[in-house]
Amino acid sequence: MTVPTLLSPDVRSDRCGDCPIRYRAVCSHCEADQLAILDQMKSYRSYSAGDTLIWAGEPVSKLGSIVKGCASLTRTMEDGRRQMVGLLFPSDFLGRPGREASPYDVIAATDVTLCQFERESFETFLGATPQIGNRLLEMTLDELDAAREWMLLLGRKTAREKIASFLVILARRDALLNKKFPGDHAKFDMIISRESLADYLGLTIETTSRQISALKNEGIIRLTGKRMVEVPDFDRLLRESGEDA
Repeated sequence: MTVPTLLSPDVRSDRCGDCPIRYRAVCSHCEADQLAILDQMKSYRSYSAGDTLIWAGEPVSKLGSIVKGCASLTRTMEDGRRQMVGLLFPSDFLGRPGREASPYDVIAATDVTLCQFERESFETFLGATPQIGNRLLEMTLDELDAAREWMLLLGRKTAREKIASFLVILARRDALLNKKFPGDHAKFDMIISRESLADYLGLTIETTSRQISALKNEGIIRLTGKRMVEVPDFDRLLRESGEDA
């Protein structure tokens, strides 16, 4: 399968250039002519919370970036037990070039908008565009670092530290997407339900709710609405997570 030929440098793609995840996505290092090609290749698809984007083991015909919302990566064992093993946030890449099937169910945790590409076309374009290959490598190494941090969280941190660490991750990611440093009075959506959070952290729902309530009662976090979290003192939350940086 072929992709469109490179366009002259004066061709601009306003839609890709104005994308809210442009500076963090897989295309962040692309030049204007390469963006113009991607603009011709892409399409958007929306999912409602609870929809399955990809079933584990099924052929993956499209790859893409999360533009809006959050999706979970879930693995189901033969006896029916399920474990959430990761979350995909805006700018995260869904799918792997060169891999025809997904090892995980990818489920929309919230309403999701996906910028997607036909897998074969994207792989062909990837081979001719080192900027995308380099960015994918950067993102893969970031995922590796995050996975190692998550091993520490699951293996050694207390229930309170796990909850605080998850909130720190959300605060940092929200700040990153909004091009600012996480700081006092950070405000963000917890994204997933307490039941899903308990599953993700390897805790019971009772322990999860108890620890969230304790953080709230001690003034470390404030809760507004269904899942909105405000952090009056980010350094204090960071200390509760067991981190020193």
